[in-house]
Amino acid sequence: MSAGARAAKAFSEEHGHAPDRVWSAPGRVNLIGEHTDYNDGFVLPFALPHRTAVAVAARTDGLLSMATVGDDGRLQRSEPIALDDLAPGAVRGWATYPAGVAWVLGEAGVALPGAELVIVGDVPTGAGLSSSAALECATALALLDIAGYGRDGTDAPGLFEVARWAQRAENEFAGAPTGLLDQTASLACTEAHALFFDVRSGETEQIPFDLDSAGLELLVIDTRANHAHSESGYGERRRGCERAAELLELRALRDVTATDLEDTLARLPEDLRPLVRHVVTENDRVLATVEKLRTASPTSIGDLMTASHVSMRDDYRISCEELDVAVDAALTSGAVGARMTGGGFGGSAIALVRSQDRTAVERAVLEAFEQRNLATPRLFTTVAAAGAGRDL
Repeated sequence: MSAGARAAKAFSEEHGHAPDRVWSAPGRVNLIGEHTDYNDGFVLPFALPHRTAVAVAARTDGLLSMATVGDDGRLQRSEPIALDDLAPGAVRGWATYPAGVAWVLGEAGVALPGAELVIVGDVPTGAGLSSSAALECATALALLDIAGYGRDGTDAPGLFEVARWAQRAENEFAGAPTGLLDQTASLACTEAHALFFDVRSGETEQIPFDLDSAGLELLVIDTRANHAHSESGYGERRRGCERAAELLELRALRDVTATDLEDTLARLPEDLRPLVRHVVTENDRVLATVEKLRTASPTSIGDLMTASHVSMRDDYRISCEELDVAVDAALTSGAVGARMTGGGFGGSAIALVRSQDRTAVERAVLEAFEQRNLATPRLFTTVAAAGAGRDL
């Protein structure tokens, strides 16, 4: 049963009537382009088949009622709150994300009558696969729907505007200083493609990403080393990049070119140089990856993926033991390329593997974790799936 069907069922059981609508949005894997989004750079994510669904019905009393089906299958309820009382800090826990979206929509002038939400999802949480963005995007689309946007001739906001609203909910309401990558990927990705996204211009391009025809698979390694953007060094890295851009009198680090890199680094304090080097070289790796996917086999991007991980490990310093063990074990057992994905400090790694090597790579990763007495990772292969949409 799909996440959308399960959300509709849970809603009916909770409220005694069917929802007005069900919307769902996927998690994402970032193929390459890490910590470049908030530097006005380039990213290349694709959507996971794993989705978060929000079943919604309008209410007329101005209250927001939220419930979610937990991992144990039980419904967890949040105390209803008046939409007028929403403010950063007013809601805690999982409900922060849907409540934050409702708050942002209200700030943007969207007239919400009140809403009942029931949430069901299978995007792994804390794994660097954008479970929060999936929830934010599905909630935004569901609330916009019951507010009448896109129906009865009412103009619907564009996906880029919805992505910015969802990002604002994460930044200002949940306190996580993330860029625009995750929400845009969840909304705009298409099946069998990776999304080439120029964050500065807002331009996107769907890049074919058909691994099966090349005899390849993408292995996701959820290390189970939990990460949380609002509690990690994510904000510290972002502030460092902003400080570097200010010292260089640039709008963003996007404006540093590889040709000028060494001269640019010489103008910066030593502690900022590795951050800038990562951002500049990572932008170049995204562009090179896109070009290779346009003109050659996906096998050709393996070295770029691995170089990206080395940069994140050594320059940006956002890796951890579990991520390094996963990447090293995958590479030594035959992976074409491997890297951590997501904000770092835990979460998931990805490995591009030949189909005939997948079992050996999986075995090597599991054995490497066991030898180091690390938690057993969750491994699964994935394909590029569709972005957000209406289920009911």
